[in-house]
Amino acid sequence: MRDRLILLPGWGLGVSPLEPLAAALRGLDEHLQVDIEPLPELDSSDLQDWLDELDERIPEDAWLGGWSLGGMLASELAARRGEHCCGLLTLASNPSFVAHEQWPSAMPGETFDAFLAGCSADPRTTLKRFSLLCAQGAQDARGLSRLLLGGAPNTSPAALMAGLELLAQIDTREALQAFRGPQLHLFGGLDGLVPAEAAGELFALLADVEVGLIEQASHAFLLEDPHGVAGAIQAFLSECGDD
Repeated sequence: MRDRLILLPGWGLGVSPLEPLAAALRGLDEHLQVDIEPLPELDSSDLQDWLDELDERIPEDAWLGGWSLGGMLASELAARRGEHCCGLLTLASNPSFVAHEQWPSAMPGETFDAFLAGCSADPRTTLKRFSLLCAQGAQDARGLSRLLLGGAPNTSPAALMAGLELLAQIDTREALQAFRGPQLHLFGGLDGLVPAEAAGELFALLADVEVGLIEQASHAFLLEDPHGVAGAIQAFLSECGDD
């Protein structure tokens, strides 16, 4: 199924932010089947529980991709599947969302802890704040934030909390190093959630994969310029197909 790409969304905002990108990809290649798989709605923050559910839902021998948390989960699932995954692409997806000694180019722990506390107290206000951070750096940040929030599903507070707790735990560095298939990782230069420096750190970790930085772009660059992002992905897929 080298002509099938499964995309996973980020935390809290559902499948809507990926829909323009999926449509743009289908427009570039009529033979490419692009599907968006919603994230599991689990009360558990155990990574294996999330991967088990995704593994059951998503067909093998497809390309895996995702935005933010979705890209982190796609990375882990690609490593789990090995040769049964055609390749991996991530969008604004940091190997570790929260900074630690071995990976400083991420969100400071105290900032994330405040997010976690906010989500526990008032999930809707936290989601609104999150959408504003996703749009930070965009040309029309407020308009983009409204668009992100407007398409957000009505996820239960328990599932939102579990997703955030999962986000705090995942470190995909080992998975990315273990997965031998082709990889493309795209970052936004003005991302308010994933520092642009993460792109250079990732390239240093994985010198034989493709890492791109879109200079004037927010965390939600896939929604800012779906056709530009689709073009970069299509070029990568074509290049891999020619190998």
